[in-house]
This record gives sequence, structure tokens and C-alpha cells, in this order.
Amino acid sequence: MSSAETRAESRTDRPSDRPGGVLVLAATPIGNADDASPRLRRLLAEADVVAAEDTRRLHALAGRLGLEVGGRVVSYHEHNETARADDLLDVVEGGGTVLVVTDAGMPSVSDPGYRVVTRAVERDLPVTTAPGPSAVLAALAVSGIATDRFTFEGFPPRKPGERGRSFEALAREPRTMVFFEAPHRIADTLAAMAEAFGADRPAAVCRELTKTYEEVLRGGLGELAERAQAEPLRGEIAVVVAGASRAEAVSVDELVDEVLERVAAGERLKEAVAAVAEASGVGGAAVSKRDLYAAALAARTS
Repeated sequence: MSSAETRAESRTDRPSDRPGGVLVLAATPIGNADDASPRLRRLLAEADVVAAEDTRRLHALAGRLGLEVGGRVVSYHEHNETARADDLLDVVEGGGTVLVVTDAGMPSVSDPGYRVVTRAVERDLPVTTAPGPSAVLAALAVSGIATDRFTFEGFPPRKPGERGRSFEALAREPRTMVFFEAPHRIADTLAAMAEAFGADRPAAVCRELTKTYEEVLRGGLGELAERAQAEPLRGEIAVVVAGASRAEAVSVDELVDEVLERVAAGERLKEAVAAVAEASGVGGAAVSKRDLYAAALAARTS
């Protein structure tokens, strides 16, 4: 790297348009240490403070990269991120560089980082990022499912009832959805997805991305659920699920007019609702008769 490029990077990490320090959120490898960027390596060696989700993993990563962490290392995880945010930002305000890293991927994406950034914004302190590996984008890229529009849903609820309701609320989401899940829950989660989204909904289960035993399983949710039940999956897992088709994505509000037209033609409200709701499920999950009935009733009396 040329000296000019090095100076340009330094200005990014310590903005020249205002004196003082900077908070830097840096992405770490999600598996393969070779994915660590030269900028991450430099920041680990030069930052005044490195706030790490797990300090042991940070030192292990530094060892794999063949470098020593130059600054003070502090723990920064979900249990102390709010309490420790101002301590880190005091360093920034005093002119230092604070580097925030998590065990893998980008801080604040299903990991600590969000709260220190919001506090930095409140205190009008500079924040930047050193982008890099992302399990979300890596899973999308290899899934074989549409990537033009997507939503990241993180980890599904652990309790079966809450998980089922969460998936039901997403059943008509037209964008591709990305989830994280733990290996001991993946079979139950895929089964719940198959029930809410339909057994034939295309999906990809991506595990151990960038690692030695990387594997991507593709197919319908029902098929994937059966496979996970028969052969337990291990490692870090991301699940990519295709969005609802146009027929599946139709909303209750869009069907109210059709119900009212049937009622105006002489059909009873209950029968009209049943017919329209059933028709909405051709090629996908039908809308709720109860929700459609309530919406049509409200529209009639308004």
C-alpha cells in the first residue's frame, strides 16, 4: 500500500474536518481469518481502545492474524453495552480511536454496537465503519434466491408460540428474508417456517460459511425441515427464505372491496368472506377469515 493510500485511510478513521477521536465499528471474519482486511489489521494494532464482544476470541483472532492488539482491550457485550458506552465515548471525545468488534461480522447486526452508536450521535461524536465480512450478505449471495430486495430478521423467538406468531406475521412478506438460528433449534424452526410459509416455499440453509465444512442446503422448507430432523445440523447457521409470491402477498385490506361487492350483489357477509378468503389461498396461504370479516364489517359500518 502506498503512503498516499495509508494517509487516506487514516483520514477515514480519524476525520480531518474536526479535531478529536473517532468511534470505528469494524467487521471481523465470520470464519476464514484470511478475510480480515488490511484496514482491520491496522486498526487492531493502532486503536487506543478495542472494545470486544469476547476478549478471548479477539486475542485468538489477533494470533491467527499474526499481530498484537496495540491498545487497551475491554469487554463490550449485550450485558454491559449501555453502561460502558459513555466510558468508550469519553475516550473518543478526548481524541482517541475506539474500535468496536464482535466475535464475527459487523457490530450492531445481531451483535453489540447499536447502543454506543446512538449514544455517539447524541453526543455529536464522529462514527465510522471498516466494512467487511457479513454472514447476512454471504448467505444471500450463495442462496440462489432473489437478492434485489431483502429483509434481515435476526434470530426467531425461542418459544414455539411466539416463533409461530412471528412467522405468521411474515407469511406475506414479499422480500427475501434472512434469519440466524442456533443448531439445536434449526429443525423446529424450519418446521415452523414450513407451516407458516408453506412447505414448498424455496429456502436455503447456509452453515459454516467461509469455513472448512461450509454447506448450503437448498429446497422447499418442508424438505429442509425433514432433512434437519433426520440429520442434525451443526455450526453457525443462516437461513434464507424466498418472499411470498404475488398471490400469497395479497393483504386483507385489498380483499375488502371484493367482499363488499359480493354483499351488495346479495350474498351474506359470512359467505362472501369465506369465498374470498378461500380464493386468496390459491397458490399460497389464505388470508385469515376472521381478519377479513372484521375488516369488511368495519368498512360497512364506517
